[in-house]
Amino acid sequence: MIIVTGAAGFIGSCLVQKLNDEGYFDLILVDDFSDADQNKNFEGKRFSQKIDRGDFVQWLRENHLHVQFIFHLGARTDTTEFDHALLNRLNLDYSKEVWNVCVEFGLPLVYASSAATYGLGEQGYDDDESKIDRLKPLNPYGESKNEFDKWALLQERKPYFWCGLKFFNVYGPNEFHKGRMASVIFHTYNQVKNTGRMALFKSHRPDFKDGEQMRDFVYVKDVTEVLYFLMHHRKDSGIYNLGSGKARTFLDLATNTFKAAGKQPDISFIPTPEDIRDKYQYFTEAKMDKLHSIGYHKPFHSLEEGVTDYVKNYLIPGKYL
Repeated sequence: MIIVTGAAGFIGSCLVQKLNDEGYFDLILVDDFSDADQNKNFEGKRFSQKIDRGDFVQWLRENHLHVQFIFHLGARTDTTEFDHALLNRLNLDYSKEVWNVCVEFGLPLVYASSAATYGLGEQGYDDDESKIDRLKPLNPYGESKNEFDKWALLQERKPYFWCGLKFFNVYGPNEFHKGRMASVIFHTYNQVKNTGRMALFKSHRPDFKDGEQMRDFVYVKDVTEVLYFLMHHRKDSGIYNLGSGKARTFLDLATNTFKAAGKQPDISFIPTPEDIRDKYQYFTEAKMDKLHSIGYHKPFHSLEEGVTDYVKNYLIPGKYL
């Protein structure tokens, strides 16, 4: 059995499809499952059982002998969520429970961290574990992820193989349910389809022109390739960046989305919302040397390749992965 928590979510459901494609069908899907729109993400996929996230830890204790690997991708991922108690419960305490069961029964674990832990990038975007306790996330979501990373590193008892992945700006199929938290490609495509135009956030810093804020955009198919690699690698435990390794501007992203949709670019700029303005990352770029050093050398999609595939094969036809 392979377990995927957050299996109804964006990355989790894409991982389920990747595992199916590779011939793995004895999968245990763990999530809330109360969101009908989100549940469309795993329709048509093959798996053995669904487990409510509230029942999962006890289920794992009772069924650990049958489990081969755990991907813990479930989390509260809203960067505008300011309920610290909720984030601590879902992202920190719950992850500690999963970790401890993996330690107790000798189960390998890959879990989702986030590039939100890097804050404004004062320490750079290097997945050097010695720097993690100096990071200053910009929001409670990032704080919850960083607190778990710090906690994991301090544990005397660890799973025999474990890996935390700092996901950068992941985009791709199966994010229809994410609303405001969906990728800019998703929002661009929908604005283009509905209005023929796209409004990007203005820059509120003098060192960045409007639309030239830069992020490391990584295609979800590349993310699932790395997850699949780690399931077989099972050594070199630690915390790793997972991005494309190449920062690109939001203008690049929007222009390529127009192109993939067969439209001429029509881009304007609006003020960044007040509630996120002082917590907005203007630049992220994953340093990927550490992942490459353990043997992962598969090329990542360029922004042009990823956006074209996403728009033409998923967004235009309204298809799921």
